[in-house]
Amino acid sequence: MNRLSVSTAVLVVGLLSAGCTPVVSNRGYIQNLDAEAGVAIGTDTKTAIEQKLGDPSVQAAFGGDAWYYITQTEKQVAFFTPSVLNRHILAVYFDKEGKVSDMKHYGLEDGNVIAFETRTTPTRGRELTFLQQLFNATPGVPGGYGSQQEQNPGGGGGPGR
Repeated sequence: MNRLSVSTAVLVVGLLSAGCTPVVSNRGYIQNLDAEAGVAIGTDTKTAIEQKLGDPSVQAAFGGDAWYYITQTEKQVAFFTPSVLNRHILAVYFDKEGKVSDMKHYGLEDGNVIAFETRTTPTRGRELTFLQQLFNATPGVPGGYGSQQEQNPGGGGGPGR
């Protein structure tokens, strides 16, 4: 083998292995332990917390007044779905007067897996096959699958009729 083919082979192997190198990324709130330690429970207000920690990642919508600062580290290899390596949540709870009542730290181990419902609700009408859709989209086919009556169940053609 000549030097050109060897160097080409080394280059190709290097590019292929670089494509499989995992990418680790940090997302969300950048944790500042000094600022968190400076929060005074019972005296700091929402404005003070916003100045010390910044805007929260999420605010509680139900069940009390709380701000959540979320930090997450993910790893992704090539085009595969990213996996979560680490998650840290700082929860700042407020009382009715808007002062800090409590602060808690949560991790990935504190989370719960939620089972989403996979059933679908049936809809009225029918699904068209590929050929029906193709003929429906073909210009010059009178009254095919896309006739005016079928497209508009009310029978009217809209404004101007």
